[in-house]
Amino acid sequence: MRGWREEDLDAYAAWVADPEVMHFFDGTQDRNQAWRTIALAVGHWELRGYGMWALERRSDGVLIGRVGLWNPEGWPGVEVGWTLARHAWGQGYAYEAAVAATDWAFTNLPIERLLSVIDPGNGNSRRLAERLGMSVVGSHRLGEVDALVYGVDRPAG
Repeated sequence: MRGWREEDLDAYAAWVADPEVMHFFDGTQDRNQAWRTIALAVGHWELRGYGMWALERRSDGVLIGRVGLWNPEGWPGVEVGWTLARHAWGQGYAYEAAVAATDWAFTNLPIERLLSVIDPGNGNSRRLAERLGMSVVGSHRLGEVDALVYGVDRPAG
């Protein structure tokens, strides 16, 4: 997990153009939209002091996803989220990075609960949230969908 770099654009643009990767988002993105999304991620870090990290595979340095924290204006709270390139699915990267992001959030932010906002049809993300110890705590309207809000409270101690 690392900060975003300009040279991430080619890899990022390729996987946000994939309809399967973007199925539970607002649709695919073209290269210009992908650049804006990277800039948004960088700006979120500047404004909030936390955000989405670029997820790079250690073995070869390939950008395989984004994982981290998200809390734009109007959001129900600090969210841990993940999106991976299709070639990186099913290999445990999302779980490993989401655990690291969750630990970072509870160590560095004054929050009592961390959320994940998930489309009810996204079984893979729902299972990942449950593996992280999350359970459904509410809902949040995302466009045409009433997304499930999963939450996990700060560990005692």
